[in-house]
Amino acid sequence: MGNGTELGRVRGLGSAHAGTHHWLLQRFTAIGNLALGLFLAVSFALMSSHDYGAMKEWIARPVPATATALFVISSFWHARLGLQVLIEDYVHTPGNKFATIAALNLAAFGGAAFALFSIIRLALGGAA
Repeated sequence: MGNGTELGRVRGLGSAHAGTHHWLLQRFTAIGNLALGLFLAVSFALMSSHDYGAMKEWIARPVPATATALFVISSFWHARLGLQVLIEDYVHTPGNKFATIAALNLAAFGGAAFALFSIIRLALGGAA
């Protein structure tokens, strides 16, 4: 009654075919992180000054603000996907697995929301 038999597939012991989507999402976010990270690194390297005023002026422009926001979203999403796989592989108790994934989701969405709020506040000229 293993994974490859007809009875195993009927009982739901075979592949759920959800791993391909998860794997592709992780690769797409990795490519996005690479492209956006390179853009941000080159932008930082070309800046004449890296003090608070210069960074605030830089992020107030639309392209750097959008790229930084996309980098934050992609990075947190990529981290969440990777840690979810780790949790699913190594946490075996269903209750602990649910609680850990729930905590992971809260941390990922909370961290991303805080980072996006910070970017918006800097880009729109919030207080120093």
